[in-house]
Amino acid sequence: MSSVHFYRPSQGHGLPHDPFNAIVAPRPIGWISTVAPDGTRNLAPYSFFNAFAYTPPIVGFSSTEEKDSARNARETGEFTWSLVTRPLAERMNETSTTEGVDEWERAGLQPAPSRVVAPPRVADSPVGFECRVSQILPLTGADGTPNGAVLTLGEVVGVHIDEDYLQDGIYQTAKAQPVMRAGGPSAYYGISEDLRFDLRRPR
Repeated sequence: MSSVHFYRPSQGHGLPHDPFNAIVAPRPIGWISTVAPDGTRNLAPYSFFNAFAYTPPIVGFSSTEEKDSARNARETGEFTWSLVTRPLAERMNETSTTEGVDEWERAGLQPAPSRVVAPPRVADSPVGFECRVSQILPLTGADGTPNGAVLTLGEVVGVHIDEDYLQDGIYQTAKAQPVMRAGGPSAYYGISEDLRFDLRRPR
């Protein structure tokens, strides 16, 4: 029988790199675009991102603290999400900088205008969501102690899909080559059609 590594997160994991991010993986990346009240634009990738509801569609991203994206979303009530694809991965990585620069210019990305909200989408991305903030939740531990993190949830009020990725009206997930964050300091994954399998839900 193999041995099991057990640890209490409050006491440290005892490994070279925190395994939590690697276990809950691969995680889709939310490329979040916001505009500050003074008009300053911001673009940042979030691997703590996901979809949370169908009707109305809700997506959300979590920050370890209230960084520019979360602050701008709170102050303006809007953000957009753009799909990170393999051809855009290196430029996505450039936007993860914490330096006080324009991430769009640094990464050589062009903004595409949104129809419903003010923040732009990434023009080269094949899919984009326009979102209005629905909830902002300060996160806490089980004892109720705030940990400084904040979860920003938004209703998707506009969806942009490059029609090249629609086949008979069905969105082709693998064709878009989405990029997902994995464990360790530098690991990412993609997906391919040969990894697909189908299951039908039981009645």
